[in-house]
Amino acid sequence: MLVVPLQAVPNQTLQVTLGNQPCILNVYQYSTGLFMDVYISATPIITGVICHNICRIVRSLYLGFIGDFVFYDTQGNLDPIYTGLGSRYILVYLTPSDLGGLG
Repeated sequence: MLVVPLQAVPNQTLQVTLGNQPCILNVYQYSTGLFMDVYISATPIITGVICHNICRIVRSLYLGFIGDFVFYDTQGNLDPIYTGLGSRYILVYLTPSDLGGLG
């Protein structure tokens, strides 16, 4: 597991290499929740996924992404909102070994 550093801002884009993949992550807040897009280079893997506490973001092997992401609420069991990103709500990259064969 690797913690992906996020800032407590409503919209952000990160470029990071995870699982030897050049990733672009968009994390953005709407009135209906926090959402995330995952790209490898410029290729979208999954977009517009609502972020819930301890729910995988990518979920499906056929999408071609190595690993997955999950948000953790470090103080309870709420879905993430931008004001707590990087402190209360932590984004974690899960490697294939972390997933135990689930993708």
